[in-house]
Amino acid sequence: MINLVIDFPNHSRSYDQTRRAVRFWGHDSAIEASFFISEDALRRIQPNSRADESGFLNAFDRNRDLICAAAARIYVRGSRGSYDLVAANF
Repeated sequence: MINLVIDFPNHSRSYDQTRRAVRFWGHDSAIEASFFISEDALRRIQPNSRADESGFLNAFDRNRDLICAAAARIYVRGSRGSYDLVAANF
């Protein structure tokens, strides 16, 4: 059994137009970390999704478990406040 350092109990997510990514949050005890998954990464895991805010949020929702697993792999406790997931992470 894997002992996860970070968990993703908050299902909130939002589209960040400036970063061209979907933002979501993970929790390591009381510490909150921000994660961003790029549009390119979302296109890689769901190639047929619409290329707009609604489409990217839908792609995130449909692939949440896969995305959170990738986020947990790149998370390093105490390292930084935000993490970027890119197409190469998938």
